[in-house]
Amino acid sequence: MKSRNRILALLLTFCFISETVLPCTRVVYEGINGTIITARSMDWKGEIPANLWIFPRGIDRSGEAGTSSVKWKSKYGSVITSSWDIASSDGMNEKGLVGNLLWLVESQYPKFEKNGKVKGLAVSLWMQYVLDNFSTVSEAVNALAKNEFVIVSSHIPGTDIFATVHLSISDAAGDNAIFEYINGKLVIHHDRKYVTMTNSPIFDEQLAINTYWKSIPGTVMLPGTNRAADRFVRASYYIDAIPKTDDTRRALASVFGVIRNCSVPLGIASETEPNISSTRWRTVADQKNLVYYFDNVLNPNVIWVEFSKIDFSEKGKIKKLSLANNENYSGESLLNFKETKPFQFAGLD
Repeated sequence: MKSRNRILALLLTFCFISETVLPCTRVVYEGINGTIITARSMDWKGEIPANLWIFPRGIDRSGEAGTSSVKWKSKYGSVITSSWDIASSDGMNEKGLVGNLLWLVESQYPKFEKNGKVKGLAVSLWMQYVLDNFSTVSEAVNALAKNEFVIVSSHIPGTDIFATVHLSISDAAGDNAIFEYINGKLVIHHDRKYVTMTNSPIFDEQLAINTYWKSIPGTVMLPGTNRAADRFVRASYYIDAIPKTDDTRRALASVFGVIRNCSVPLGIASETEPNISSTRWRTVADQKNLVYYFDNVLNPNVIWVEFSKIDFSEKGKIKKLSLANNENYSGESLLNFKETKPFQFAGLD
């Protein structure tokens, strides 16, 4: 009874804090014969311009945290979705490792002295660091758990919004992990069953809320609001309910259906919840066949890029597919990528 009362309290508490949350959803599908697909939605209260980028191996990077920044050379090539061309917010590397950054208002990063002794990595590069350096979830977990550097954040350039996110990753074998900074400490949730993530509350409490709803069959009732806790429950139910198949076309159709079910229609507004956010775009990553799909809600067509056609070698070129102005393409779109100077990742204020 105490456990049930705690979960009900979490549900009520979330109803009060949800007005300040920017909703996104991430979900991972496991079919048969190695079929793994990760999907996410990006929801934001205003425009959040996105472009697709191809990054080959061998790029020298800095953590953009002053003289104590982490430095590395990318081991793996990747295709990523940028936000405002200042951060990598979603993507997949050539080994099928997928990363997704989602908002988490409860995030509290460690205290950090710019140009101090502790090494730092700007949050804009958090996901890119993982895609650049690791091929599996276990590799990433083992490395980040050493706490050899800290994630640091600052305001989104030109705004008064302090960036607070958590990171989910999944690999081609179906393993999953969630990384959150709570009270200045890195918390890692590592289990292949962690296939769903939304925004607030913190992941431990998302799991507790989902446990409550599992006692109510999804065929009887599912929570239907746009709040993160409700989207978590719907995504968890549907990703488990859809057929498990290795028919790629059918699996993709089912996963697109799940992530669209958890999306917020464009233009939705509420007087009582002024910060409710519409879905701006969605991505779906086929980790078995290495195909990355992008779905802009303002365009009628889904586009994609097939990794088998990309030169990820160190001789490969950094390329960009411009999408920020709602450019409209259709289908496989590698030929529309243009060689471009890389964007500058946002650093500390």
